[in-house]
Amino acid sequence: MQNLESLALRYDGSKLQILDQQALPQNEVWLDGTKPEDMEKYIKSLQVRGAPMISVAAVLSLADFYSKGATEAEFRGWAQKLRDSRPTAVNLMHAIDYLTDGKADPDEVKRRAIEVFEKDVELCRKIAENGNTIIEKEDQILTHCNTGGLATAGVGTALGIIRKAHEDGKDIHVWVDETRPLLQGGRLTAWEMLKLGIPSTLITDSMAAMLMAQGRITKCIVGADRIAANGDFANKIGTYGLAVLCYYHRIPFYVAAPATTIDLSTKTGQDIPIEQRNPDEVRSTWAPKEAQVYNPAFDSTPAEFVTGWILDTGVYNHEDIKKGALKCGQ
Repeated sequence: MQNLESLALRYDGSKLQILDQQALPQNEVWLDGTKPEDMEKYIKSLQVRGAPMISVAAVLSLADFYSKGATEAEFRGWAQKLRDSRPTAVNLMHAIDYLTDGKADPDEVKRRAIEVFEKDVELCRKIAENGNTIIEKEDQILTHCNTGGLATAGVGTALGIIRKAHEDGKDIHVWVDETRPLLQGGRLTAWEMLKLGIPSTLITDSMAAMLMAQGRITKCIVGADRIAANGDFANKIGTYGLAVLCYYHRIPFYVAAPATTIDLSTKTGQDIPIEQRNPDEVRSTWAPKEAQVYNPAFDSTPAEFVTGWILDTGVYNHEDIKKGALKCGQ
């Protein structure tokens, strides 16, 4: 088979490697994710992260495991464990369900896993092209968390759009939210911007409001881990606050995601399960160990604050969503 390779994943048909995103940006460390027990650990620890990427990494690890002699019972057992490893990101669930649908043999399972990788690359390309149509010359774009090649098998979702606009010479500038508490923006997006040569400035999350008030942000584009049937969506904690700020300051606010992020069985954002993570991620090294902590990994943003939904199938507004555009995207 042809080797599969992206910014954060390598698979040669027998060995699966992932780029340790907890080691970035100081060190580029590749981990062996061939065994599903290791992949489960990497997903939970955010060493591999991003809704599309965890789905790709999980199915490749699972398919390789099955192709090397695991029983169907073992295959399905690990499929369920990997499916449950992150409760908010629905891409993972869709990908695992696709792999386990019916009584597929190991060769068919591996074919499907490779298809998940290749499909994500294509979805990212289409999102970038569609999103580029809303980017204007010299836009000042705010983004949150990390949505680039580290989070997908392709060029990314929100960052894929930004990359395409930069490559087309639109002279954009990117404001990168640090993204507390795990700093995915400061560690990962800033790293990707430097590697791609895209002009950018890193800010703490609390600085976004001031920049908006000063007229220094013209658009905000974020990703999504799950989009409900009504257009509400879950994304990294802090996204809801940005949406409210953009609404107040009359700044266009877009969400960019593949169709695999749509969950029509979830009616509204209030129905999306929100993952609660280890309190020590917030306490870090500076807070009292006895301090009580609330640490949701995601929040839910109501559709009313969204200017447009950028999918691989097109760019949609509120009227489109009311007419069932998300069903078409699915």
